[in-house]
Amino acid sequence: MEYSKEDLMEAKRQILGVGENMGTEESKKIWEKNAQFWDNAMGDKSNEFHREVVRPKVTELLSPNPADYILDIACGNGNYSSYLAQRGASIVAFDYSKKMIELAKRRQSQYAKQIEFCVADATNRESILELKRNRAFTKAVSNMAIMDITDIEPLLMAVYELLEESGIFVFATQHPCFITLTEKYMTPHSYYGIAIEGQPEEQIYYHRSIQDIFNLCFRAGFVIDNIPIS
Repeated sequence: MEYSKEDLMEAKRQILGVGENMGTEESKKIWEKNAQFWDNAMGDKSNEFHREVVRPKVTELLSPNPADYILDIACGNGNYSSYLAQRGASIVAFDYSKKMIELAKRRQSQYAKQIEFCVADATNRESILELKRNRAFTKAVSNMAIMDITDIEPLLMAVYELLEESGIFVFATQHPCFITLTEKYMTPHSYYGIAIEGQPEEQIYYHRSIQDIFNLCFRAGFVIDNIPIS
């Protein structure tokens, strides 16, 4: 019997659940292997999906300006950080992949005075809080990353703590209802998948219902004031 790639991926979804050999360390190892490919694929301007779909809405909500001090979460090769720097903002950008941060520093070297790239673990509250500097962040942003993070509760708690009182956190993520089978929508689980065709290793996605995501935001202290749908 022959199985399609989709059949094999669904088998992985059925077999593996969150926490079953699919934790942060395994995910980190995968991103270390994918880092160079990802940097090459995204280049200086990111891919069309990020440029045409994600970036415009995120930027509209974030409304970056020269007075901003922004935390860029799971920054990858730093493309959005450089986009913010071009608009005059100062940025602390972090990722848990050391290789990715090395590549980001190299690719975005012209913005070294505005962007501080750091290695930090988004699943570890203390690791994130170590990014605190001599002023509170005015804004925080995460582009298509929270579905790649094992546990987002420590992240949300830490970001809330690092933001100034009137600060905002903008994140973009794939809507979980379009990814997961209906009968598994309410059950947190993890599975392997491909973000960019040709990447060396399948990455791990962590499914949470939209209710789960919102409830974690509320528990951290956030309120939601805008959900763009187009």
